[in-house]
Amino acid sequence: MTGKERFLRALRFEETDRPPHFESMFELEREAFGLSFPDRRSWNGCSGVEKARKIATCVEIYGRIVEQYAWDALAVYWPWSDPDGVRAAKKAFGERIAIGGMVGGGVWAIEAVTDWAQFSADLLEAPDRIHEEAERKCRGAMDLIDRMTDAGADFIYLPHDVAFNAGPFISPVQFGEFVAPYWARLVARVKQRGALAIIHTDGQIMPILDHLLSVEAHALQSLDPMAGVDIAEVKRLTYGRLALMGNVQCNLLQDGPREAIRASALYCLEHASPGGGYIFSTSNTIFPGMPLENYEYMLEVFREFNAR
Repeated sequence: MTGKERFLRALRFEETDRPPHFESMFELEREAFGLSFPDRRSWNGCSGVEKARKIATCVEIYGRIVEQYAWDALAVYWPWSDPDGVRAAKKAFGERIAIGGMVGGGVWAIEAVTDWAQFSADLLEAPDRIHEEAERKCRGAMDLIDRMTDAGADFIYLPHDVAFNAGPFISPVQFGEFVAPYWARLVARVKQRGALAIIHTDGQIMPILDHLLSVEAHALQSLDPMAGVDIAEVKRLTYGRLALMGNVQCNLLQDGPREAIRASALYCLEHASPGGGYIFSTSNTIFPGMPLENYEYMLEVFREFNAR
């Protein structure tokens, strides 16, 4: 079974030889391989030749990540939201793994708010202004979805942080008006283009879980245990409608101990993987500063589980 086949079957809630695995980002390339992604600030304004060279560097690192850590999919994160990066990854990996593209900024989310006082006032006093901006964001993201799928993306990863640890960034009622319908339009566009949609948010999502289900994405990533999200409960509520990805607790991967990493990984695998519909991963990303050995230990637990 190829990684892409494993990925696709899991999202269809079919049994696989093992749960698929990948991370939305891996930023320990120096520690793992002695290589570095091009600086994220260096892409703007570079020539076509220079851009091609940078993309080749990214693809070389992606190849090492996929090989070393047995990834079944890759959401191309450098260059960010760039069809040329997706096109290069498709050429390099073919049909061995699923290739996705990042499309953020398509709905109102925490990262989109620059003036919280004004935003809060507009929610109550000028909702048309909120809708107008939501429409602008949505249309821009749909255009990028088209270009990503034209480049061959098998899936589109839609990251929008809409919850803090204490709960959603706006009330569930407001979320249902100002966010969910636009996110649903993005997912519908992804499906129209023949791709799969993975939505992402950190934080405590339980008050808006029904709205997230209404978006009708193929999968939801993060399932943030640091915000009290229990993947077993989410699986019970969403099985057959929304696949899940994540939930291995990132602060444990940062600080340990190993016993806690093992317990978190096994909880996810034992409660979320039966019956398909689960992609094994951390609750966020493999971020700079995380001890590489902790991620590798998480994968050791994963291999032990798969060998049972």
